[in-house]
Amino acid sequence: MTQYPNLIPAHGGQLINRIVTPEKRQELMEKAESLPKIQLDKRALSDLEMIAIGGFSPLNGFMEEDDYKSVVVDMRLKNGLPWSVPITLSVSEEVADLLTEGSLVRLDSPSGEFAGVLELTQKFTYDKVHEATNVYGTDEEKHPGVKVIYDSGLVNLAGPVWLLERHPHPLFPKYQIDPAESRKIFQENGWKTIVGFQTRNPIHRAHEYIQKCALEIVDALFLHPLVGATKSDDIPADVRMRCYEIMLEKYFPQNRVMMAINPSAMRYAGPREAIFHALIRKNYGCTHFIVGRDHAGVGDYYGTYDAQHIFDKFEPGELGIVPMKFEHAFYCTRTKGMATSKTSPSTKEERIHLSGTKVREMLRRGELPPPEFSRPEVAAELAKAMKISEES
Repeated sequence: MTQYPNLIPAHGGQLINRIVTPEKRQELMEKAESLPKIQLDKRALSDLEMIAIGGFSPLNGFMEEDDYKSVVVDMRLKNGLPWSVPITLSVSEEVADLLTEGSLVRLDSPSGEFAGVLELTQKFTYDKVHEATNVYGTDEEKHPGVKVIYDSGLVNLAGPVWLLERHPHPLFPKYQIDPAESRKIFQENGWKTIVGFQTRNPIHRAHEYIQKCALEIVDALFLHPLVGATKSDDIPADVRMRCYEIMLEKYFPQNRVMMAINPSAMRYAGPREAIFHALIRKNYGCTHFIVGRDHAGVGDYYGTYDAQHIFDKFEPGELGIVPMKFEHAFYCTRTKGMATSKTSPSTKEERIHLSGTKVREMLRRGELPPPEFSRPEVAAELAKAMKISEES
């Protein structure tokens, strides 16, 4: 795979590519009916895709036991390279008993299509509560990430994977820009410093403010909304994408911002997921990564700035990407502009900021969030989507 010398190296030094050649694909198609079969859920399929396109570099497959245990406890692969979230493929004991280490396993999509293969090197059992408490900081099943662990099989399958074919995204094909391509575009544009922004929510004024603060420092902004599996009450991906398009068209410089979809699934792992998200953006070619309030959080499981503090557990430069830490932004009625507590002398009563829950409640009542919180065009788009959702 082409490397771009003027850009930040992929995590581990080389961008992984596990998409089969046409010749290899034909060979696997001929073997398809004779291979033992596993049907992936949405998260496992997105993990397969992210491994294959290099988004999870240096991983070339699902983790073996030594890497898994090291990541769960120490946030490092067994070779010492930082990595904060285990990437595993779990199945039931009954399914695992039918599989032989050293063999190929067919991986099917949730709809039953042949998606890829696993070169099975290892099967191992794991402690679900141990993983939950270390990775998510809780063993409560009501945490969506913990629930995924508890609902998963008791055996992890490990080994390198191959993706059979890279299909265009069914909803956002023009924004499906994989790491090799994003790196090429960054290089062609002459961008040497690029800040990545992770989001699973529509952009509001606070997001816009910290993105533009970051843009004052770096060459470009890489807006990278996550479109993999999320919670059922999160704003749907197609609605979020329309909001992003509105913002980029009307409120950002066209020549310094690029948007692409992030096909990975949300873990809601808070601090650990902030590290994970930073490393993914490093693989896409970003040199900096924005970390705001309660990054990748859910409920009250994590402190407001825990996702920023966790970066301090690594030596300066060790992650290979620079975190840009921002406090909670708001509209200040005294200074008549966006600010944070670092820059505003305002009291609590002079600050306008709304939670996602509060915004959804307003939209359900037919009310638009105030312009100090959301650009009016975005608020209108959200209201329209909410109305359609309520009527259907």
